[in-house]
Amino acid sequence: MNTRFLDACWGKPVDRTPVWLMRQAGRYLPDYMRVRSKCTFLELCKTPELAAEVTIQPVDILGVDAAILFSDILTPVEPMGMKLDFVPGPVFEHPIRSMADVEALRIPNPEEDVPYVLEAIKILRRELAAKVPLIGFGGAPFTLACYMVEGKGSKDWANIKKMMYTAPDVYAALMEKVTMMDMEYLNAQIRAGAQAIQIFDTWGGVLSPADYARFVLPYTTKLINGLNRENTPVIHFVKGAGTMLDTVQQAGGDVMGLDWHIDLGKARDILGPKMAVQGNLDPTVLYGSREIIEREVKRVLDENAGRPGHIFNLGHGILPTVPPENAIFMVECVHRLSQK
Repeated sequence: MNTRFLDACWGKPVDRTPVWLMRQAGRYLPDYMRVRSKCTFLELCKTPELAAEVTIQPVDILGVDAAILFSDILTPVEPMGMKLDFVPGPVFEHPIRSMADVEALRIPNPEEDVPYVLEAIKILRRELAAKVPLIGFGGAPFTLACYMVEGKGSKDWANIKKMMYTAPDVYAALMEKVTMMDMEYLNAQIRAGAQAIQIFDTWGGVLSPADYARFVLPYTTKLINGLNRENTPVIHFVKGAGTMLDTVQQAGGDVMGLDWHIDLGKARDILGPKMAVQGNLDPTVLYGSREIIEREVKRVLDENAGRPGHIFNLGHGILPTVPPENAIFMVECVHRLSQK
């Protein structure tokens, strides 16, 4: 197996920088769209054989150094008792707004409530055995709570922030419950065979550093500390966290995911030599010419300056209208330009 990705997570030297892409199994790939045309998004997530198929596609097409399980961060929230639909984005029919709503939530048993996720992982470990490691993932408690309280995506996340300030007891009860659910879910993925875990806190950066430290950090820290991760590195990605990396670092992950709003070299200086980093090319660079893509890949690699513990990635998910050949070229550039 190509272990470059796992070695880099642990800060070990590698022969060339490993690379994978957030949302690498997705709409920009015609192969994915052929599978997706036969079913709904939720049906794709809940059919292990199909989820495994689209997970493997970008490994073969792009030549990346890791696969990431095809699923959705809200998958384990639905069995808590919240009906989920996609129209096209996620929508919860009855958002959480009161203590009674929180008390009605249950902590799912992953083996019983989301068996399709764990079965997909088992299939993938067999299929990827001679290829690359498999990353499992979940949403961070705060990002999950954002969707649960708002009921859908939001520009300002006013309802969850209002709850934080005006009903802190309800907010705390919700975060405790979501954190426990998350812990059970991610540990089940590790038991099923996930070789690394990425925690996505897509909306953690909408808070001030002080509010992040007060309302988010304690729960993410509890989640990471509760994972059975002796040989399973944890990647912690907080989008928009460039101004508070030292605070986010306190959560205790092994790898810090970086978006494109911060110089990777400066981030490494802040985080210190013991923490690996992942990132951080602006996803829109992949609309550029080959000359531009190669220039920007080189810039990110130069910012890292050859330090061990760097996984190349985009600063967020690949966009649906990116030409696949540009993503393939980007991966090739990373490997060629970083070859020792």
